[in-house]
Amino acid sequence: MNNDNSPVITYGNRVNFMNHRPRLVGILGPTGIGKTEIAVKLAREYGGEIISADSMQVYRYMDIGTAKPTPEEQSLVRHHLIDLVNPDEEFDAVMFVERARRVIDRLISDGKNIFVVGGTGLYIDALIGGLFDGPGADRNLRSSYREDMEKYGRGYLYKKLKERDEAAAERIHPNDVSRIIRALEVLELSGESIVKKQDEHNFGDKIYDSVKIGLMMDRDRLYERINERVEKMVADGLVREVEKLIGMGYDETLKPMQSFGYKHIVNCIKGMHDISEAVMLIKRDTRHYAKRQLTWFRADKDIEWFAPSDIDGVRAKIESFLI
Repeated sequence: MNNDNSPVITYGNRVNFMNHRPRLVGILGPTGIGKTEIAVKLAREYGGEIISADSMQVYRYMDIGTAKPTPEEQSLVRHHLIDLVNPDEEFDAVMFVERARRVIDRLISDGKNIFVVGGTGLYIDALIGGLFDGPGADRNLRSSYREDMEKYGRGYLYKKLKERDEAAAERIHPNDVSRIIRALEVLELSGESIVKKQDEHNFGDKIYDSVKIGLMMDRDRLYERINERVEKMVADGLVREVEKLIGMGYDETLKPMQSFGYKHIVNCIKGMHDISEAVMLIKRDTRHYAKRQLTWFRADKDIEWFAPSDIDGVRAKIESFLI
């Protein structure tokens, strides 16, 4: 129910009878661009609910550093796929797609419009276009890679990937251990690069109709917003959040604890640098992450770009899609 006088436009999610595919509205873009604010506003107007496509917001107890929608925002519009697993549990694109599709089926039955909102391009592409047919997880092989990482460090695994699959290494950040291991695993089990498999598949197995709204602004202004948000996270208690996670027994080597923000605060707590240096490093790495997100999204020719301030343009595009 709305708490203000904003109109609610109730088209309901209808199957496209030309191809029998349900409809999804994607709102995506780099971190810090303002996706949540716009998505909440429009989902309220169009009687929709939000599926979070964020690889970090799935983790419980990690609220400030992942910029989860606030309790107020979640009270205005129902959000899904947030707080799904503990920080020491595995989560990947396959699990995201499986859970998202179950939610989508329920929302379609309820006649809800569906907004997929986030900055994890792989999750969005996998949901809308399907995952490539690669080998399943090999726990023994993954365990072996992780043992190598513990012995020799993350740089060792990345160097191995670069030597064996340079194309994959170019697409994967040196600190993204999970994706490095997956790329090595695919190469070991199939004899082919994960990049080759992804490019051949091209996320083309579409079971949904979608409109993809990309949000973009001047890069300098985006970086200013990122810097401001990092400072707000620290002011809101990011250090306490990390201290609490450590106190709960979540080791610093866990995948989510190695993400930007968390790993820097862990190092700060360990005395490796002070809080001002930690903030500087978080800002830097978040800006670099935003740049990688933009590189991913710009390769998608289906995305239609809007300034976050052009809410009327976004609204018109969504309305024409849903009618």
